[in-house]
Amino acid sequence: MEVHQLRYFCAVARTGNFTRAAEQEHVAQPSLSQQILKLEDELGSRLFDRLGRCVNLTPCGESFLLRAQRVLHELGEAKKEIQEMAGGNSGSISLGTIPTIAPYFLPGRLATFFQHYPAVQVNVVEEITSVLVTQLHEGKIDFAVLALPITGDELLASELLQEQLYVVLPEKHRLANKRSIDLREIEKEPFLLLKDGHCFRETTIAACRRSRLRPNVVFESGHFSTILAMVATGMGVSIVPEMAVEKRPGCRFVRINDERAIRRIGVVCLKGHFQTNVQRALLQHLQPKEIGARIAS
Repeated sequence: MEVHQLRYFCAVARTGNFTRAAEQEHVAQPSLSQQILKLEDELGSRLFDRLGRCVNLTPCGESFLLRAQRVLHELGEAKKEIQEMAGGNSGSISLGTIPTIAPYFLPGRLATFFQHYPAVQVNVVEEITSVLVTQLHEGKIDFAVLALPITGDELLASELLQEQLYVVLPEKHRLANKRSIDLREIEKEPFLLLKDGHCFRETTIAACRRSRLRPNVVFESGHFSTILAMVATGMGVSIVPEMAVEKRPGCRFVRINDERAIRRIGVVCLKGHFQTNVQRALLQHLQPKEIGARIAS
């Protein structure tokens, strides 16, 4: 049994597709399929049910997945410990983050980190929360910057900051000049929302639910930039976190009048995760800083 076979197996289990798994592992699809077959032959059991282009784990595959993830994680930890014993301020770090945090939170902090640790390579993985949690288990990433809370007894989370939520309106909207807003005031407005899978979608829906608002969703996207562009044209309104508040033509940002309308952001890793010197240094650089001056309404 080879380590790369375990990696390929976990990739297929994660993607549900041999082709996508091969792309993620940077290997030809026939080669990946052959290695999976060799693994199944060695184990004496089929790990996947092949259903056309999609594959599903068999009961044996589900049982083996947990152990394969554990093996890959332990191998990754062993590698880090040896690198730490060798000393120095070099090496690599894999940092996961969700798309609604990455472009706002990371650039400045990483730039400062690289000034102090120019020999360190930081690989940033931008994915939705469920994918990042899986990659933590598989040892593909060392840490993940996510919205809290995060479930899982095996995960260790440390809060970095809390930020207010804002309604974003077209600049000529009747409520655009208010200093704060009750969500019931936009009850009948066309609403733009992030797609399923993005945790900020759930944060938005929770804020609406507290205000007994059922948003009239007319458009969904996977990116704040698209939503803000649509708001600027007058297509509707939306909700964004404070770090996404920016001077943007056509948009006005108004704070939500609800002290519970916040997003908590933290860094997450597996319990028992071995931290190298440079990993500890990166965590220090991720500590809270002022998000920036709020844009006047």
